[in-house]
Amino acid sequence: MAKDMTLLWGSGSPPCWRVMIALEEKNLQGYNQKLLSFEKMDHKSQEVMAMNPRGQLPSFKHGNIIVNESFGACMYLESQFKSQGNKLIPDCAEEQGKMYQRLFEGNTLNQKMVDVIYYNYKVPENERLESAIKRNKESLAEEIKLWEGYLQGCCCLAGKNFTLADVIVYPAVAYLFRFGLSEQRYPHLAKYYKCLKERPSIKASWPPTWKENPQGQDLLKDL
Repeated sequence: MAKDMTLLWGSGSPPCWRVMIALEEKNLQGYNQKLLSFEKMDHKSQEVMAMNPRGQLPSFKHGNIIVNESFGACMYLESQFKSQGNKLIPDCAEEQGKMYQRLFEGNTLNQKMVDVIYYNYKVPENERLESAIKRNKESLAEEIKLWEGYLQGCCCLAGKNFTLADVIVYPAVAYLFRFGLSEQRYPHLAKYYKCLKERPSIKASWPPTWKENPQGQDLLKDL
């Protein structure tokens, strides 16, 4: 089954990492994969564009089926391989409802994080505004406080069990700490980050560039 799958990915990208965690959780090791470089603009190559006309990573293919959006790819893998590997959608209605809520809230966290971390990359220098930078940081700080509250007394986002919500959101949480988020200021998020860091699927898919250079940046240290 895994031999019929192809993943084009970039190291450190939360969307790519989500799909890799899902593949590990479903015991789908051995899939075809190719690590590409964002810096070299590999994601705009003909190889990627043939699979993903948006020129984005990840690009994921299973047989003739292409699911490039990371949320969709993770949900597809759980749906198609329900009985294989770890169950990622709980049967309990309460846990399932919370899982879907947190899963899709992950979109907001990711977008607010991107608005801060990649502001200078996305906005031309002559269009950058200190007021926008300040507003984006304040918005991200409020968002992070929500997630800090969600994890109070919980080891996973939907309760005691690791679910699809964790597959989706954990890479963004790891990214926040990679960019200097304070562990002291957000102890519940820090505990979540450190605890799941040891999970086999996450260890196996840990970004190689992060292994090569464990020292991150301090852009978010004051949030």
